[in-house]
Amino acid sequence: MTAQQRSSFFTHPYLLLTLTVLFWSGNMVVGRGLRDAIPPMTLALGRWTLAFLLTLPLAWPHRQGLKGIPARKWGILLVLGTLGVGAYNTLAYIALSYTTATNAALLNSFIPIAIIALSWGLGHRARPLELLGVLVSFAGVMNIVGRGDIQVLAGLSLNVGDLWMLAAVLSWAVYTLCLQWRPAGLHPMAMLAVLTAIGLLELLPLAWLELARGAHLEPHWGTALGVVYTGVFPAFLGYIFYNRAVGEVGASRAGLFIHLMPVFSTLLAMVFLGEAPHLYHLVGIGLILSGIWLTTRVARR
Repeated sequence: MTAQQRSSFFTHPYLLLTLTVLFWSGNMVVGRGLRDAIPPMTLALGRWTLAFLLTLPLAWPHRQGLKGIPARKWGILLVLGTLGVGAYNTLAYIALSYTTATNAALLNSFIPIAIIALSWGLGHRARPLELLGVLVSFAGVMNIVGRGDIQVLAGLSLNVGDLWMLAAVLSWAVYTLCLQWRPAGLHPMAMLAVLTAIGLLELLPLAWLELARGAHLEPHWGTALGVVYTGVFPAFLGYIFYNRAVGEVGASRAGLFIHLMPVFSTLLAMVFLGEAPHLYHLVGIGLILSGIWLTTRVARR
């Protein structure tokens, strides 16, 4: 493999999307695990503070690109920062305080469907093969969550945490679609720094209010490591990868990769918890990969 081929492989949008979803799968586990140690607003603030510190040195050389951005485009950046940084993960962390990681993963899998539904309002019509791919992939998600038993799915019920998760799903779907209107020519690191700064300005008073009202906080090494993970991988690297991939393959196709979250949850449980996979895992993973293959075929035609 030549140097050019290696570079092309490591920057391929589908690889970037796969890594992003892997990072986000770990984020769900960490967010659920830290629910009793750090309140959701404070976790979101800590996560994005670290991500901002990592982004700023890389964005600083490209700060000149911010000059001359029209007011309308600054409005788009404000929306992107509010939805992608201020809202999505904060809402997800709130949800994980009340609902299980399983329910959160299931509801999160509605993001590709929400993206396609909202894109119809913008004039985009998904091709039949794209719709089939989404449905097949979603069937795989349902098979894993329901453990291959329709009665298990029927027994799942919504609670207040699930409603928070649905709000997170909507915010991320709108964020993904709005990426198409980001300022042209603005360096990705400069944009990420701006979006993170916007989100931090919104999260700071919310986290202060949360702690002022007596929210429980247990600072220890486990909490610190959890914040480091969420800041470095899902926030910093995940957003760089996702924003670039959406720009290359479009919102609908990029959103479909979120269906990989149950796949990675299964694999993470095997590696770290010693849980053996079952037949329904394999069937679900097969359906998800088949759905992604069907949808990505559209790009190659």
